[in-house]
Amino acid sequence: MRFINIGFGNMVAAERVVTVVSPESAPVKRLMQDAKDAGRTIDVSCGRRTRSVIVTDSEHVILSALQTETIANRLNGSDDQNDGGIQ
Repeated sequence: MRFINIGFGNMVAAERVVTVVSPESAPVKRLMQDAKDAGRTIDVSCGRRTRSVIVTDSEHVILSALQTETIANRLNGSDDQNDGGIQ
């Protein structure tokens, strides 16, 4: 099982990730609110602005402070550590 860093030392199993999206659109905001109401939200942004939303196969919604592109690069196997210092 391969884990990827999604910021601040938090890891997620790469095989469980369904999608990584930006939190800007109205449908994603609705998805985040619905998950929060259902208790399926995991906020790993540590008080910072949410810059990406990760949806897993168990329908959990993970909020991260890393850019969507950074997480996508890590999922694809590139070690893009240029993420503004957020590890």
